[in-house]
Amino acid sequence: EVQLVESGGGLVRTGGSLRLSCVVSGSTFDGYGIGWFRQAPGKEREGVSCIIKKTGDTYVAPSMRGRFTISSDNAKNTVYLQLNSLKPEDTGIYYCAAAQGVMVPYYCSDPAYGMDYWGKGTLVTVSA
Repeated sequence: EVQLVESGGGLVRTGGSLRLSCVVSGSTFDGYGIGWFRQAPGKEREGVSCIIKKTGDTYVAPSMRGRFTISSDNAKNTVYLQLNSLKPEDTGIYYCAAAQGVMVPYYCSDPAYGMDYWGKGTLVTVSA
């Protein structure tokens, strides 16, 4: 069974940075796309980014490009999300999720896409 565990969230001031990690166990996640999503209080879940393990292709939502970067360390079965220039509106729970068989990173960054496995999330709080 595939399990995903996020870490790296915390409290940071506006303009600060965090690096989130998503450790995947139970699989080498070959053939998977690993996506990051976030959910702010009282809002719907939105897609942030995704990376295709096999090709390294990535996608970052347009509103976050230039500030957020996704990467992976296949030897560690870990996907990272680097968050820079954080704003209060970036506050929320950040989740990683895995989708098997996806090859287009835009798809696995779409919260409406049928992700196969989800982590429990890590909280990011950005103070003004």
